[in-house]
Amino acid sequence: MNVAIAAILFLTTVFNLVTWPTFFRRVAKDPRARTATGKATPFFTVHLVLLIIGLTLAVASAVAGVALLVA
Repeated sequence: MNVAIAAILFLTTVFNLVTWPTFFRRVAKDPRARTATGKATPFFTVHLVLLIIGLTLAVASAVAGVALLVA
């Protein structure tokens, strides 16, 4: 059972590591991300926070997966 749960956690990790950076690159290119002077907008900031949360969850999932396999 631990191996199955660890596999799910690793799949979650891979999903987050692939999806969020790709999504954020698209957000950064969006015209709504910057003002005319180049300053970051709330649109950009909110998505940056989402990226950080997603990558933090990816790391936590990887750590939990390794802990399950070692236990």
